[in-house]
Amino acid sequence: MLPSLEENKQYLTNGTLWLMAIGAGLVVANNYYNQPLLGMISKEFGSSEAATSKVAMFTQIGYAVGLLLIIPLGDMFRRKKIILIDFVFILASLLAFAFSQSLEMMITASFFIGLTSVVPQIFVPIAAQLSSPEDKGKNVGVVMSGLLIGILGSRVFSGVLGEYMGWRNVFLIAAAMMVVLGILIAWVLPNMQATFDGTYKQLMRSIFRYAKDVPSLRLASLRGALGFGSFSIFWTTLTFRLEQAPFFQGSDVAGSLGLIGIAGALAASVVGYVSGKMNKNILISISAGLMIVSWGVFGVGGNSYFGLIFGIILLDLGLQAMHVTNQTIVFSTHPEASNRLNTVYMVSYFIGGSFGTFIGGRAWGTYGWNGVVVAGAVFMILCLIVHFILCNKQKYKIP
Repeated sequence: MLPSLEENKQYLTNGTLWLMAIGAGLVVANNYYNQPLLGMISKEFGSSEAATSKVAMFTQIGYAVGLLLIIPLGDMFRRKKIILIDFVFILASLLAFAFSQSLEMMITASFFIGLTSVVPQIFVPIAAQLSSPEDKGKNVGVVMSGLLIGILGSRVFSGVLGEYMGWRNVFLIAAAMMVVLGILIAWVLPNMQATFDGTYKQLMRSIFRYAKDVPSLRLASLRGALGFGSFSIFWTTLTFRLEQAPFFQGSDVAGSLGLIGIAGALAASVVGYVSGKMNKNILISISAGLMIVSWGVFGVGGNSYFGLIFGIILLDLGLQAMHVTNQTIVFSTHPEASNRLNTVYMVSYFIGGSFGTFIGGRAWGTYGWNGVVVAGAVFMILCLIVHFILCNKQKYKIP
């Protein structure tokens, strides 16, 4: 018989919290190193920009599959064991990407990088489960800040390093970092007990049951998918935009603009604190509104660095605020199934991201920057409309 949540309760130390925050950033970065390098990869393999954008798309598809198949195991087995086994496959995937000799091989490796780099979505439920109710939002926000800084910082790291050392070295260095991080996790992370007693088939069935029975989870998942889809449209096409007039810049500048978005990522911890004191529906409405405004800024000022920088701040701040608020809502329903609830939300989130990447590549190839701006704005307008229609219906009320 498995222990109850209270019997399984351990204290979340500051050291463990910060290791998970830093680890979340370093692991999730594996999914985004390729984005500023797409132009460079396109030239090396002689492939079109639309074809090369599949590298980013298949990374996100792989991440969604990993969330569905791997993350639920955190409720069924000791999470530390799952994480350490997964690190072996992360390392193999990064090395396969670094030594790719064709675009097809790279796309396959990118899928497995996404599939295995799901560890941050085990860290987030750990932070929620080991926190007191009053600290849950704040601690989830800290881990999410690390994760989001990793997403944005990865573009800076890979863009600058790729420009001067080549894109292959970016992934070799990433592999080395995973070795060091794996050793630290083996040393520091608590060895938490499982909370689900059953077969893998029963575990997977329960995921669909939660998706069916928890309306607030479904709404949060839809908002997250549309928000991350909009976000992915911008970051997938930015490197192509900067290669054209009036910028004529390479991957180093595309990556460096990621530093601007870190300000929004840092706000995630603040949002986690505020979400416990402010109406969450209002907070989400404000977040979606900021993202819509950001696309207006990209449309009007997309030919200047000022316009891009101001738009990035609004886009990232809006997404991070919405994402942390969504996850706070999700984790407030069934704490004993935190990994499975997070699976539903994050699978939806990254399906939205991969679809946004696909739409972004098509919009760029057919209509250029104006098509990208319209596509990104449409995603967020739909998000806000769905939120307004459903958030006040009784069954979608936040618990």
